Amino acid sequence: MAKRGKRYDKAAGGIQEGKLHTLTDAIALAAQGSGAKFDETVEMALKLGVDPRHADQNVRGTVALPHGTGRTVRVLVFAKGEKAKEAEEAGADFVGADDLVNKIREGWTDFDRAVATPDMMGAVGRIGKILGPRGLMPNPKVGTVTMDVARVVRELKAGQVEFRVEKAGIVQVPVGKVSFGAEKLIENAMAVVTSVVRAKPASAKGQYIRSASISSTMGPGISVDSADIKVAI
Repeated sequence: MAKRGKRYDKAAGGIQEGKLHTLTDAIALAAQGSGAKFDETVEMALKLGVDPRHADQNVRGTVALPHGTGRTVRVLVFAKGEKAKEAEEAGADFVGADDLVNKIREGWTDFDRAVATPDMMGAVGRIGKILGPRGLMPNPKVGTVTMDVARVVRELKAGQVEFRVEKAGIVQVPVGKVSFGAEKLIENAMAVVTSVVRAKPASAKGQYIRSASISSTMGPGISVDSADIKVAI
């Protein structure tokens, strides 16, 4: 078993094992336990009643956090001509076509999200093995393969995040920074819950959100009463 640090143990000291908290209390505990010298990220984890091994139960989507993520998102756009110009004007950090494809093939991946126009997907597909494992591959299902590149770039820069269920049936999404304060973190967290519920597969049976937790970067997970987060949906 890995040895935990003093900061983690101190943060965990005020958390009663097995107790379910309201979302408000969980976020407050996560913020109180933050003792790092940097502004820690607060993350929400949802355990879903789905089996991701089945294609029809693969939960995936995007959510526009009302207060953003608290971090600068570096957006890359694969586009040519007028669409490339639109992406630049919308604030994209990197814009290009085959030049960017070749640069990525050489090992460069210094960006956070990627967008592509449909006509570029043939070229982008050649670097799918590089982008895919890093979660950077443009995908029409989450709106990052589009002709409306300006709108998508603005949304990504404003704090839109992507979520996808993991093999264990868990969705993990950042909901902001400790410095945001409780109110903004709660609003961001509820936006996540609402979006995940809207993405519920028709084939999912029984209880959909089975458990939830809140944690800060350096802190322990704090269990949230799933009944509490369902109230506002």
